[in-house]
Amino acid sequence: MPRNLQPLNKLAKGNTAIFHHFSGGRRVGDRLLALGFTNGTKVMVIQNSGFGPVIVEVRDSRIALGRGEASKIMVEKLG
Repeated sequence: MPRNLQPLNKLAKGNTAIFHHFSGGRRVGDRLLALGFTNGTKVMVIQNSGFGPVIVEVRDSRIALGRGEASKIMVEKLG
């Protein structure tokens, strides 16, 4: 089991992490799955200014997530 899991919205710009799981309903899960968030996927934070959307890169695509959405995505920070 990975250690140091934290919500995606807590990572700073430039941080890289591995997607672990999300908390939320089926609708959120279906959206994240469609966007490429699967267990073990690498996620890089492109923008997280503390307000507004969190922009991440997943599978060579840039995705804008609402702060509420990003707070439900649990990741393991790398490095």
